[in-house]
Amino acid sequence: MTVVINIVVSVGVIILLQLLGMLIFSWMTPFRDMEELKKGNVAVALALGGKFLATAIIIGIAAYTNTSIWFMILWFAVGYVCLIAAYWIFELVTPGFTISEHLKQGNVAVGVLLCFVFIGTAFAISSLII
Repeated sequence: MTVVINIVVSVGVIILLQLLGMLIFSWMTPFRDMEELKKGNVAVALALGGKFLATAIIIGIAAYTNTSIWFMILWFAVGYVCLIAAYWIFELVTPGFTISEHLKQGNVAVGVLLCFVFIGTAFAISSLII
């Protein structure tokens, strides 16, 4: 019975962390992600999907490598801060245009690149999580 309770609690925490991660990412963009998705903005969809997958990779590795929920949350927080840093670094190394502006305009190339920046960063960061 204890195993079932641990699994239920862990799944609940994982879902909450994923939702929290996506909420924080939505606060970082000057537009409403869901409204852009309703409009059919593929660039925003790709960037959002990359954020979701990257967040899931970090949570998954943090959950897999830690038996304590507290350590899982801690390592997720470390990994998540690195994802946010990757976004801002990407913004800094692309002078001459604003990423969020191009996403809102539907620039699919920027959406694809940002998607892979998030996923690649998540894989790299996940190798550091213990």
